[in-house]
Amino acid sequence: MYSKDGESYFIVDAHIALWDARPENIRNVQGQQFIDCFYDYHANLSPESEVWTKEAYLYQGGERLMKDLFEDGYVDHAIFQPAHLGEFYHRGFGQTDEASALAAQHPDKLTYNHNFDPRNGEAGLDQLRADAERFGLKGVKLYTAEWHGDSRGWRLDDPMAYRYFELCRELGITNIHIHKGPTIRPLDRDAFDVADVDHVATDFTDLNFIVEHVGLPRLEDFCWIATQEPNVHGGLAVAMPFIHTRPRYFAQIIGELLYWIGEDRIQFSSDYALWTPRWLVEQFVDFQIPEDLTEYAPLTTAQKKKILGLNAAKMYDIEVPAELRLPDADEPETGPRQPEAADLGAMAAV
Repeated sequence: MYSKDGESYFIVDAHIALWDARPENIRNVQGQQFIDCFYDYHANLSPESEVWTKEAYLYQGGERLMKDLFEDGYVDHAIFQPAHLGEFYHRGFGQTDEASALAAQHPDKLTYNHNFDPRNGEAGLDQLRADAERFGLKGVKLYTAEWHGDSRGWRLDDPMAYRYFELCRELGITNIHIHKGPTIRPLDRDAFDVADVDHVATDFTDLNFIVEHVGLPRLEDFCWIATQEPNVHGGLAVAMPFIHTRPRYFAQIIGELLYWIGEDRIQFSSDYALWTPRWLVEQFVDFQIPEDLTEYAPLTTAQKKKILGLNAAKMYDIEVPAELRLPDADEPETGPRQPEAADLGAMAAV
């Protein structure tokens, strides 16, 4: 929990990972390129005081995660969203055994989501059944740009992918997190395109599709899809650190999201260990959209509370102390929000 100026915030970090990119786990040059690109994001978008050494960044381990999130980072609950990347790393990039064991040890603090790849065919469906039973899955994390043999990506609307979504529905895995954001070397940018989200969100209205990284750099495409599909949500991983390096750009991101989809479908994430949550939480609570960006309404405390934790807590049935709850929102589920703010902005520009 984070408190400031008489307000307390329940924090859910909705996108975290434990990874291993130490030299002995890297299979090839692509694995080295991937972690180098990850570290460039970290080093270039973090405050100088928050930059890790490259050695520490290659493998953080569960003990450090618990300290960074729950002792130092104000987090009340966090959700693992692991990437496999088996073509690049011998034991995979996301550490399934360590992360899932940590979640089993601390179920009040951690939720473990797993992953699947429809290119694994029928065997992958059997594996998903086994994983759902082993981990008690409520969600999965999908990496549509992941390499698989000669394939360098897949689409959500592929017929085999539909078999997996149908099985998710059967197994009660209702939260589908999808990496749709900036490319990471050597992955292909086009494999992260958000267009296929529209198709599956229409066909699987009983599943939640959380677009991680809110489609950046395709924010506009994401917003036009999400405003029409009430089961599409936005995860702020990667968008959050721009609050430090480019605050006006961050103001535009959050302003567009609030206008198009509203505060009930946006989730905070640090993307740990890309970044640590403490400074992101502190800066977001203090953040306000600049007054000269008149097309956007000011951020309210209630909106910040929903984004920082209450939205993800509702999606994952995480218990929130009574004193930290808010009344249910009464905004419509679809369509642009706060049109009066846009009208005022247009009038001011005349």
